[in-house]
Amino acid sequence: MKNNELNIPPHFDKAKASQVWKVDYEKTAAGGYEWARQNNIRPAYEDKFRICVLAVDMQNTFCIPGFELFVGGASGSGAVEDTCRLCEFIYRNLNSITEIIPTMDTHRPLQIFHSIFLSDKNGEHPAPYTLIPVEDIEKGIWMVNKHVCKNLNIDFEKAQEYLLHYTRELKKGGKYNLTIWPYHAMLGGIGYALVSSFEEAVFFHSAARYCQPDIQIKGSNPLTEHYSIFGPEVREDISGKKIAHKNTLLLEKLIEYDAIIIAGQAKSHCVAWTIDDLLQDFLLKKKHLTEKVYLLEDCTSPVVIPGVIDYSEEADKAFKKFADHGMHIVKSTVPIREWPGISL
Repeated sequence: MKNNELNIPPHFDKAKASQVWKVDYEKTAAGGYEWARQNNIRPAYEDKFRICVLAVDMQNTFCIPGFELFVGGASGSGAVEDTCRLCEFIYRNLNSITEIIPTMDTHRPLQIFHSIFLSDKNGEHPAPYTLIPVEDIEKGIWMVNKHVCKNLNIDFEKAQEYLLHYTRELKKGGKYNLTIWPYHAMLGGIGYALVSSFEEAVFFHSAARYCQPDIQIKGSNPLTEHYSIFGPEVREDISGKKIAHKNTLLLEKLIEYDAIIIAGQAKSHCVAWTIDDLLQDFLLKKKHLTEKVYLLEDCTSPVVIPGVIDYSEEADKAFKKFADHGMHIVKSTVPIREWPGISL
């Protein structure tokens, strides 16, 4: 084994990374126990140098071809390739990864970024991938769907004022325009679940290292987009009243780690905004904290819809910004021990 990296366990099948299947928990757990015994893998709580993997939205809806928001990236199969590399990375470095923190995008039908939430003067809803700048709200091109207001018990006029406030806040904060996304990551649906290959890797890690994955939920607030695990795009209504809060508990937890590894989907959206929020928080505390962050660039892809939208340039610019602030851009194929600042 090179630099104490482990071999890939025999159960891992790259060909299954693009498929949805049932993880055999009992068999996987038994395999994890035996793998730990064979390779002298110690329980995670004994780690002196503590490493966590923050895996952003590794769900079927983003990672399986044919699902609602499959992240194809430039190659057209980006998320599948990313899943393979991330799983292999976890297996090879099982003895070094202390904890895995998967995030899960969590949605219901009636949310501000779904077409049902808005309508034009004829009652028609915007199509998926429609970008809605503040100017379209000011011109009355789009308005809140009155039927949604009734269901959510929101006054229509106040909801319309909020929509204008919301799109203005996005523009003021340098965020993407309000995007109408296809219905995705629907709570309780197949698309919501973790990708089977990744779920198996996380479960195998739990069994081999006697540790609990810390699954983090985001995105259920109907009145705001929520790309970053650390907080939604807009947190206050027009009067300044809080509608959502920052995930300070997770931020405080991550600070205690010696290394934070980030991967997942999509590089241009949930991954980028998660990293940016982490960057801003670390800069406010101590600038050197950014040096403990490692971005697995070959385990994440940008949103690319051929002929519709391509966020590759925005994603690359974001990662350059993160690197300029001291974060490390790394490859999953390079052993952790060879990364700068790692002391194993």
